[in-house]
Amino acid sequence: MGDAVTQADDSSERSPFQRSWDVVVVGSGAAGLMACLELPPELRVLLLSKDSEPRSASRWAQGGIAAVTRPDDSFASHIADTLKAGAGLCDPAAVELLVRQAPACVERLLSLDMAFDRHGAELSTTLEAAHSHRRVLHAQDRTGGALVEALERRALQRPGLCCLKGAVALQLWVSAGRCRGLQVLHQQELGWIRSGAVVLACGGGGHLFAHTTNPSQSSGDGVAMAWRAGAELRDLEFVQFHPTALMLPDAPHFLISEAVRGEGGRLLDGAGASPVAGLSGGDLAPRDQVSRALARRMRELRTDHLWLDLRPVGGERLERQFPTILRRCRELGLEPTRNPIPVAPAAHYWMGGVATDLEAATSLPGLYAVGEVACTGVHGANRLASNSLMECLVFARQLRQLQPADSDGATAPITAHGRRFSLEALAPGLTLPDPDVLRARIQALRRLCWQEAGVERSGSGLRRALAWVQERAGLWPSGSLDARLAHLEPGDRLGLEPSAAAALQRGQNLQQRLVLAERLIEAALFRQESRGGHFRTDVPAPQPFWQRHSVQRLGHPVQTAPVGQLVNPVNVDSGAAQHR
Repeated sequence: MGDAVTQADDSSERSPFQRSWDVVVVGSGAAGLMACLELPPELRVLLLSKDSEPRSASRWAQGGIAAVTRPDDSFASHIADTLKAGAGLCDPAAVELLVRQAPACVERLLSLDMAFDRHGAELSTTLEAAHSHRRVLHAQDRTGGALVEALERRALQRPGLCCLKGAVALQLWVSAGRCRGLQVLHQQELGWIRSGAVVLACGGGGHLFAHTTNPSQSSGDGVAMAWRAGAELRDLEFVQFHPTALMLPDAPHFLISEAVRGEGGRLLDGAGASPVAGLSGGDLAPRDQVSRALARRMRELRTDHLWLDLRPVGGERLERQFPTILRRCRELGLEPTRNPIPVAPAAHYWMGGVATDLEAATSLPGLYAVGEVACTGVHGANRLASNSLMECLVFARQLRQLQPADSDGATAPITAHGRRFSLEALAPGLTLPDPDVLRARIQALRRLCWQEAGVERSGSGLRRALAWVQERAGLWPSGSLDARLAHLEPGDRLGLEPSAAAALQRGQNLQQRLVLAERLIEAALFRQESRGGHFRTDVPAPQPFWQRHSVQRLGHPVQTAPVGQLVNPVNVDSGAAQHR
C-alpha cells in the first residue's frame, strides 16, 4: 500500500489528526478493504493499518470461500451445514443473510478480477470438513492472499480514501453515549482522530495462544478497545483450534489447509493408525472434534505432534492445488510427496467478538465491526470451514447504507492549534518497562492461555488462570497513563522519542492482551458445559439450558442472551470511559 500515508484525494497537506473524516476503518485485511469498497462513495474514509508490511490474517488464509455456485447444491444445504457446525448457537437470520448473499459476493469478486481456480470454464470447487457439497472456491492454496490483493487494487482507487500505515489504535473516543473517533499512535505522535463512525476490521485474537496459525498482530486489540468503550461482547469462550498446523521446533505453526484432507489426505499416529477413526466423518469431522481427538492421542503417546499423509492426494494434484504448502514444507526440509508431515492443533479462529446486528452495527452507536473482530451470529459455537472470508465480504457490504453522524459536529475538523506534550510533561516520573520484560510477559500469557484455555479446559484450571491474569494486569503502569492519554484534548498531540513510542506500543499490546485474556477465561469459566469450540473436561457434554449466547459488558457480570436476539444500543455511561 505504498508509503506511510497514501492519499486518494488532493488534501494531503494536513495531518490525518487535523482533518475531518466521515468513517475511520481500523484494519487493512479482507474485511477492512471490502468495507472501504462498499461504504457510500461520497464519504471521506481513513483506513488505518497497524503494520507497515502486509501481514493481516486474511492474507495467511489458505482455505477458500464458501458459496453455493453448483446446480447440485442449494441454499438450504449450506444453511443446514452452517447451523449444524454451530452447535445450536448460530443466529438463523445471520446465517440466512450470509448464504443468500454469498453468490452475489462471488460475482463481485469476479468483477474485481479475483483469480479463482477453474475447471474448464466453470469455477472449481472442493470439499471441506462438515460441508455436504463441494462448494468451497479457492485460488490454489493462497485464497486469502489473492483475495486481499484483488480488494486492495480496487480499494486504493476509491476517491477520498486515505491509507495510514504503521498507525496503532489505542482507544475509542466515546462522548454522550456515542463513538466519536479514536486515539492513534503514528510516527512517534499520539492524538485523537475524530470521525462520524468507526469500523473495526482488525481481526481476531488467535495470537493470545502459544500455538496459533495467526500472525502476531492478531492480538484482539479491537475486541479489547470495544469492551473498554462499553460495547457488548458475545461468545468469547468459543475459539476454533485447527487440527493441522505444521509442528516443527522453532518454526511458525504454518496452516495445512483442510482442503488437503478434502482431496484425500489422511491423519495418522506414529503407528500408522487413524486418530480420528472413531469420529463420524473421520478426517473430515468438524474441526473441534478432530482437534480434541488429536490432542488426546498426543497426550496418550506423550508426543507434541501426529502426522498428516498427503501422498493419497497424488503428486500432480498436490503440485497444482497446493503449491504454497509444498513450497513451505520444502523450505523447512520436508517432502510431503514422499513422507507424512508433523502436525498438531493450533488456535486458528475466534467465533466470539464484538456483538453486531445484521447491519454490522455494535451496541455502541457510531461503532461498527466486520470480520473476525465481530460476532455476527453466523458461526455460533463452531465455524463451518471457509465461511469466515465470506462473512467478511457479506457484512462489509452491509455498510453500503451507513450514515455517519454529522448533525452535532461529530465530523468537524480538529483544530491545528492544540497543545503539544512530551511524555515527561504528561506523566512525570513514569518509567516504561524494559522491552525484554514486556516480551517475556506476553510469552508467559500465551503459554497460560494455551495450557488452561486451549483445546481442553477445566474449571480449576480456568480459575487459576483468571487469578494469574488479574494479578498481572496491575504490573504494567498503563492504568494511570491510559487515563492521562484519555484526557488529552482534541487537537492536543503527544510527541514521543522512538524508544518511548515503541515501549508504549508494546505496553499497550500487553495490556490489551490481558484485557482479552481475562474476558476469554471469564466467559469459559461462566459456561459450565461443553459445546462446539469450548470443551471442559469437568462438564464434557452440552446442556439444553446453555443454548444461549454469553454476553459481556464493562461494569456488568457475564450474562446470557437468547439465540436470535438482535444487538441493541446500550447506555455506556455505567463504567465505560467517557472521552472528550
